[in-house]
Amino acid sequence: MDVMMIRRRGLLGIAVALGVARPSAAQDFPARPIRLIVPYPPGGATDITARLLAQELLASLGQSVAVENRGGGASVTGTQAVATAPADGHALGVVDTAFAVNPGLLRSRLPYDTRRDFTFISLLVTSPLALVVPAAAPWRTVAELVQAAKASPGQLAFGSAGNGTAIHMAGEQFRQAAGFTYVHVPYRGGGPMITDLISGRIQLAFGTIPATAEHVRGGRLRALAVTGTAASPLLQGVPSMAEAGLPQVDAALMNGLIGPAGLSPAVTERLAAAARAALEVPATRSRLSELGFDVIGSTPTAFRDRMLAEIAQWERVIAAGGIEAD
Repeated sequence: MDVMMIRRRGLLGIAVALGVARPSAAQDFPARPIRLIVPYPPGGATDITARLLAQELLASLGQSVAVENRGGGASVTGTQAVATAPADGHALGVVDTAFAVNPGLLRSRLPYDTRRDFTFISLLVTSPLALVVPAAAPWRTVAELVQAAKASPGQLAFGSAGNGTAIHMAGEQFRQAAGFTYVHVPYRGGGPMITDLISGRIQLAFGTIPATAEHVRGGRLRALAVTGTAASPLLQGVPSMAEAGLPQVDAALMNGLIGPAGLSPAVTERLAAAARAALEVPATRSRLSELGFDVIGSTPTAFRDRMLAEIAQWERVIAAGGIEAD
């Protein structure tokens, strides 16, 4: 055994002396199966995105990718598992908008520093949200809804899928940008919120495109606008918030791929390239489009810039709205 070790060291020394390069971290990676941590239970949009990504990464990386669901703590539990994993690329995470909202909402209660404790690999997908009201409501435009809300301050009930969710943040953006007040009614998920909106128990809400489009087409809800600057092909004829005169209302669902801080640039770039290739597989791209997502597949730098801007934006919105964590 000692003789073999001496020979290996001798050969390595000769290779270095002759200028023969050792394999890089990216060439060695991945050395074993990859864990893809989702900070939610199975079945949600983030979980679906992660599973679609996982099944295609094998072709690029040559190793299997297993989705691991770690729900709890408004996505904090699973996200912290990524932050504390070894920085070798074998434990990654798929996060959503809560990743950018939680620093402003939880502040010192957050057990990690979102800006510093992660490697930003790729923004995978984004999706606008739809501003919807009951079909029986008298408002047919955003302007009419705002006018009614201002005429009866604090009388309209706005529903969300929970305190601090992307849907809640969209409502806060809307309220602050248009200058009116409402009563916030948080639900445990989007399903009960939509049910009460259809019945008229609440008067307005933002919802995901897939969750609202069917009800809009069925005549149970009316969509007044979608967040951001572009209309959605799944809601034909519905203007964007920018077209409605409120470009500030741009809250969106997003899923991004992250790793722990300290991931090498070579491994980070390889993972970003593999994610882009996975998202370009026709069946995957088609399924994501059906879910209302726009495929992005960004570079690490673009993702980091976007997330830092999102964190700063939600910190401002949360502070201005006096929003506190549950």
